[in-house]
Amino acid sequence: MKPSRPLYEREPELAAAARAVDDLCGAQAVGGLLVFSGEAGLGKTALLAEIRAMAADRCTVWSARGGETVTSVPFHVVRQLLQPALDRFPPDETRALFGDWYDTTAPALGLAEPSGPQPDPQGVRDGLDFVVARLASRLSHRPLLLMVDDAHWADGESLSWLASFTARLGELPLLVVQAHRPQELAERNASYVADRDAERGSDGQGATTRVALRALTPDATAELVRAALGEHADDPFCREVWAVTGGNPYEAVELVAKVQDQELAPVEESAGQLRELGASARGSGLVARLERLGTNANRFAWAAAVLGTDISQELAATLAGMSSAEAADCTARLRDARIVSGFDPLEFVHPLIATAVYRSIPPATRTAMHGRAAWAITRAGLGAAAASRHLLEVHPDDDQELVAQLREAAGQHLAVGAPEAARRCLERALEEPPRPKDRAVLLYELGCATLLSSPPTTVQHLRAALDMPGLDDGLRVDATFRLAAALAHNNQLKDAAISLAAEAARTAPGPGLMRLQAAHFMWEGMQATEDDGPARSRRLTRNADHLKGRDNAERALLTLRAFDAMLRGENAQLIVDLCERALIDGSPARGLGWTDSEWGFELPTMVGITYAFTDQLDRAESLFGEAVRAFEISGWSGAHLAFAHTLLGMVHRRRGRLAEAEGFLREGLRLADRVGSGLPVHWDAACLLIDMLLARGRVAEARKIADRYHFGPPYPSAMVLPDGPCVRGRLLLAEGRKEEAVAELEAAGAALEPRERFNGIWAPWAGDLARALADDDPGRAAHLAARARVHAERFGTDTAIGEALRCVSLFAPPEEAEQLLADAVRHLEKSSSAYEHALARVDYGVAIGSHRELARAQKQAMACGAEGLAARAQQARASIRSAE
Repeated sequence: MKPSRPLYEREPELAAAARAVDDLCGAQAVGGLLVFSGEAGLGKTALLAEIRAMAADRCTVWSARGGETVTSVPFHVVRQLLQPALDRFPPDETRALFGDWYDTTAPALGLAEPSGPQPDPQGVRDGLDFVVARLASRLSHRPLLLMVDDAHWADGESLSWLASFTARLGELPLLVVQAHRPQELAERNASYVADRDAERGSDGQGATTRVALRALTPDATAELVRAALGEHADDPFCREVWAVTGGNPYEAVELVAKVQDQELAPVEESAGQLRELGASARGSGLVARLERLGTNANRFAWAAAVLGTDISQELAATLAGMSSAEAADCTARLRDARIVSGFDPLEFVHPLIATAVYRSIPPATRTAMHGRAAWAITRAGLGAAAASRHLLEVHPDDDQELVAQLREAAGQHLAVGAPEAARRCLERALEEPPRPKDRAVLLYELGCATLLSSPPTTVQHLRAALDMPGLDDGLRVDATFRLAAALAHNNQLKDAAISLAAEAARTAPGPGLMRLQAAHFMWEGMQATEDDGPARSRRLTRNADHLKGRDNAERALLTLRAFDAMLRGENAQLIVDLCERALIDGSPARGLGWTDSEWGFELPTMVGITYAFTDQLDRAESLFGEAVRAFEISGWSGAHLAFAHTLLGMVHRRRGRLAEAEGFLREGLRLADRVGSGLPVHWDAACLLIDMLLARGRVAEARKIADRYHFGPPYPSAMVLPDGPCVRGRLLLAEGRKEEAVAELEAAGAALEPRERFNGIWAPWAGDLARALADDDPGRAAHLAARARVHAERFGTDTAIGEALRCVSLFAPPEEAEQLLADAVRHLEKSSSAYEHALARVDYGVAIGSHRELARAQKQAMACGAEGLAARAQQARASIRSAE
């Protein structure tokens, strides 16, 4: 609605808005973010209304507004922004607009019922990005302008989306205009403010403009007074208006309206009455003014304040306990008193009024009204989730129906990707409290709700649930399994294994016990250090080798056995056979898939990694391609999708497609960075990216990645993919820091050998250490290389054997070295490891002094993207020509 009065001293703000709208509507259609901040009453809403009027003829304008009483309603602001526009599309067109994001994102907007696995909040945000970007493209003839008022009261889910979405506005023909109170936003949403502060320091945010509103000067206040009361308003009177209101535009307008109501002459003699009149426009004065309108009007205003925004007159009447006719009369009186505006829905004239009215309600009455509002919403069939914001405000009273409603609401929140809203409901349900026999189940549900967002909180709740009676055997197994996953994700793998062992000891034989045993084997084996790895491997061998893969428990044990055998460097054909028994027709069985919650995504991941390090790269790539598709379809676009991209990067690295590997690995890190820092996927992606950059000969870039992600000791309690100390040792060698490299590689060997982990492709410490010691301790270096060859031949893959032969050749006489390198080339040529093949061919070309062989090696290195190796081949060719 266009403001009824002109805006005073807002020329800079309007000019900034005009520039932003012109840029949006210009030939280049440049989008951006325009942020207005200021304390309550400084005119942010009026300014946004003026911008709306300014853009109305050229832009498509959608708007939303946060509300003090609806901050707990997930996606409230996003729905205001998008729902009205999307409701205009036919259902089939809406589905087409969302594309693959429909099942993930449409439920968050209230456009579809949830289906499929619980979505990742990051996936919901990505889906919103996709939809808004498509809408912006469709509306290029009338560019899209999104306006968010009172953003400090936006729900957390909407704020999280705004934070991520506005970071990429420069790419879209779309302008976001946002207004908020800075202090309230900082207090409620510290993470959002931190994101915006980081954005402010970024070079890529040139399309962001921030403007802080200031109070009016005495001159502008006088102009406002005279515009309303006439030019005869004298200077002392105008000055007193400014002094009473502090130049706050809202308070000045309200005070002038009171002067008109009281028919007060705007002269110096009346100035003494302004302070009392001003008090009536806010706080207790406003409340007293409301009370003078009568009991019914007062109670109706309370009901409206409890409902918050988009106030239904009918629902407010139900809450206030009055008829429709009485409600209409109250609405008219409140409208005349400039307390509410509109008809149906109603709105408070200003958020300050809404806040004052809400806080004036006696606590017991306010609680009762929230309870009645929840009842009315439920009776209207709007669902437990819609009623939950009111249920959260009801005082605990041992009401088991309320507990059930809150649990139902939590489930609905989780289904649309709002775990924080679910957490609030379940925590409130615990306060009610539930019946003692239900408390453990409620704690279990609370632990599951926070698994993605806060593993430490999950640990706390699941441990509490397991420590009390109330969980049946199936839930105890599941709670323990999830507890272990949360501990592992919290870098507590040893505690995860201990918890699983303890629960397995009290669990009767059957599928539940096998599930616990499989998880125990997994988290024990995934630890970076282990007390007796060989004993665990022997137990796993006894438990798994005879299995056929008849059910998921057997398939899980076969997967763990295959992964362990791969790390140990056992016969590769045996390992591949174990993997095939763990799958059905080359894919994970139902219940063991990428998004199945019973077993987790770790098991199919381990199968794919095992294939990648046994030269079965086609199978690995197929599995990880399935992972990306599954995570994208389910909206799991946080750490899960980051890990899937990382795994595909690993496969491309093993193939020698180094440029493609770099793309996937950098995307994996980018996706991981959106979720947090120091996550397991950060370690894996950084490790693989460093290894890949070293293969490309870009040592300085590898060091930058290592420093940025703090890649080095202390390492996490979980093993890093591939072995972290080995990759760091390789980096140190490439930097010429030989002593440090030797120490790192020796430490890696000391950790791996007692666990009998001899796979030299996963952990190439022996070969790299042999190279590092070649000059200073050739005898020990040759011994290391020879032992690595024995392990490689036991493992039996062409990549492992070829790499081992290449290392052994360093310590052999020239003629024998030539033959060893020829054999290495022959083995690696049969493998899919194109980069290692190029390495061996360069070494072989140098050894035999063949210009032709080196030219072939150089071409192969370039095809891999190994620029450093290609340069080395070129230098060797130049040396041969020079000698000739």
